[in-house]
Amino acid sequence: MDASPSIRLGGGGEINSKIELDSPKVATTDKLVSGDKKVYCRCWLSGTFPLCDASHVAHNKETGDNVGPLIVSVPKAEEE
Repeated sequence: MDASPSIRLGGGGEINSKIELDSPKVATTDKLVSGDKKVYCRCWLSGTFPLCDASHVAHNKETGDNVGPLIVSVPKAEEE
């Protein structure tokens, strides 16, 4: 049995095959402060989930998909 994660395309069902499978819903809360930048996984393949580790690059190459991360940045507060 192959232990690597997989994503089924176009057929419904689960896309998350490895993250918090015992949880009814995977929800992440994070606090960002002035100057922060975070890159979050949207492919469910990251070994550092919820943060992106660029696993989507190999997935996209193998499948022809176009998934990418969510990038959130908070501008630095202007000093008065």
